[in-house]
Amino acid sequence: MFEQRQLILSAVVLCAISGLPSLFLARRTCWGQRIATGLLVVGCICGLIGIGQVFFGVADFEIARWPTPIPNADFVLAADSISAFFLIPILLVTMLGSIYGLEYWKQSDHPSDSQKLQVFYGLLTSALTVLVLARNSVTFLVGWEGMAISAFFLVGTQDDKDDVREAAWLYLAASHAATLALFMMFALMYGATGSYDLVPLSNEVLGAGNATIVFLLALAGFGLKAGLMPLHFWLPSAHAMAPSHVSAVMSGVLIKAGIYGLVRMTWVLAQPPLWWGELLLFLGAVSAVLGVAFALGQHDIKRLLAYHSIENIGIIVIGLGLAMIGRAMNEPVWILLGLSGCLLHVWNHALFKSLLFLSAGSVIHARHTREIDHLGGLAKSMPWTAGFFLLGAAAICGLPPLNGFISEFFIYLGLFQTLGLGGGREFPVAAFAVPVLAMMGALAVACFVKVFGVVFLGVSREKLEHPIRESGWAMRAPMLVLSLCCIAIGLGPTMVAPMLDKSISVWSHQDAQAVTFLEDIAPLGQLRTAAIVLLLSLVVGAYWLNRRIQSRSLGWTETWGCGYTAPTARMQYTASSIAQFLVELMAWPLQLKVERPHLTTFFPSTATFKSHVPEVVLERAVMPIVHSLGRCLFWFRIVQQGSIQLYVMYIFSMLVFLLLLWR
Repeated sequence: MFEQRQLILSAVVLCAISGLPSLFLARRTCWGQRIATGLLVVGCICGLIGIGQVFFGVADFEIARWPTPIPNADFVLAADSISAFFLIPILLVTMLGSIYGLEYWKQSDHPSDSQKLQVFYGLLTSALTVLVLARNSVTFLVGWEGMAISAFFLVGTQDDKDDVREAAWLYLAASHAATLALFMMFALMYGATGSYDLVPLSNEVLGAGNATIVFLLALAGFGLKAGLMPLHFWLPSAHAMAPSHVSAVMSGVLIKAGIYGLVRMTWVLAQPPLWWGELLLFLGAVSAVLGVAFALGQHDIKRLLAYHSIENIGIIVIGLGLAMIGRAMNEPVWILLGLSGCLLHVWNHALFKSLLFLSAGSVIHARHTREIDHLGGLAKSMPWTAGFFLLGAAAICGLPPLNGFISEFFIYLGLFQTLGLGGGREFPVAAFAVPVLAMMGALAVACFVKVFGVVFLGVSREKLEHPIRESGWAMRAPMLVLSLCCIAIGLGPTMVAPMLDKSISVWSHQDAQAVTFLEDIAPLGQLRTAAIVLLLSLVVGAYWLNRRIQSRSLGWTETWGCGYTAPTARMQYTASSIAQFLVELMAWPLQLKVERPHLTTFFPSTATFKSHVPEVVLERAVMPIVHSLGRCLFWFRIVQQGSIQLYVMYIFSMLVFLLLLWR
């Protein structure tokens, strides 16, 4: 146990200080970056070894406790199965992202901002670790604020660009709005209990009314961090403007801090009413469908992937909502399947979304553009990147035999259970999410057919001055590890079942004798067998097709091009044209803007067609409210006169008011 605590504390410290040596070395040397990566990799490996023992040893133990100036609020770190489950992807993804950055964001090529990136990348990893290990509200807020500030500087890595600065400030404003909600939530809990500790609370202790307010504040604060619609407005620009390995960390693990907060608070609030789960189920369904719908209309590859993060957050919240309904209705099977899908999709999304962002970063590194319509034909010159992106796309679409299918299958199975198909009580309201998930899956397939086809197939849409080269192994190795993880979970769901069982038993407060195991409910053995058979069939089919092509004698002839004797790249599908039908079907929620040419003569001049999907919530709701508040608060500038006597009078007046209020 001593060694386990030391390993986890070493992870926190090594990650936090990993970027400091680079500050004392020359900006144009890569040694500072290499030292930072080395320290962070060692720290993450220590943390993975230490936290992995939670699933094979003591399930709940205190790691460290230090006094703070706040009475009865020590700085406490402790681990249980829920913390361990979230910490594993945090350490794995940040470690792989740091290795990827050695080539993608080489310090010798970025001397002005690489040192800042190394420092705050390590601090972000450490803050996320503290966050999921926090066992009271004070420690939690320390980790939360450290995460928010570190991510702000990482999003603003290239702060000499206006759009990057705007994205960073928007992220910071949203993060502090979430922090304000959490301050109110924890203050309300402290007022009701007199304790800062995060422990399960009954409605008798907290009060039914207070419990509802705490839940709604948690949903607002954590939903804003997770990017749950309509609280997602900061997410697309932040993910798009950050360096790609930072985007992978933000999408793969940072937004999961919001999911962790929801899971932890629903563990604290042990007696939820039914409508809490129904609300989560509804918000998850809305996020899942609209997230992929907005992704279809994007032309920026990283912004498109960011909207798919919103979609997958919706899937995770659907699973959590089903588990909450199961707890309210005393249906342990619904709890087991819903929370299994929720937690496993946290892992799965961290893996395949990080893989997709790193693959997109490989494309951007080679072509220096994020615009999908400026790319094309990259599969020939970047076969490794194309293969990794294709595997990640298949996983995010929930296609077998990859990991995305397993977690979505658990949620499907749980939703079908609410129809009484498994012998339990019926609750058909929850089953409305089934067609939502099906529609989301179909739209996701269409979206990634668009991306992969336009980016990697066909020919380049622009004349290239230099030949495109595949990324080096410092970038390919992390993508390979993530790909193998996606395949491993898809082929071996029985490997993760014991970890899920332990985490769910902690969340549901079940006795050891009353625990229902996942393997008793879900056909994990059949899933494993079917996945292996399918994978072998795909491998054999690909091998047979390749041999058949190689053995046939091929003749050469002109291609029939529908009457065009000299086809060009302009005749290929664009990102707009390939998704036009689906985007126009959802034109109302997307608020699609189209610029069509107006033909007035028989021989018109050159014309263009453009379509654009705006950031509806940001542009139509958030910014108008902010501007209105700005105009109203502008008149309060009269109180800022620079007079010390006036400020003293303000303070004295407030003290008198408080004394009268609490008299």
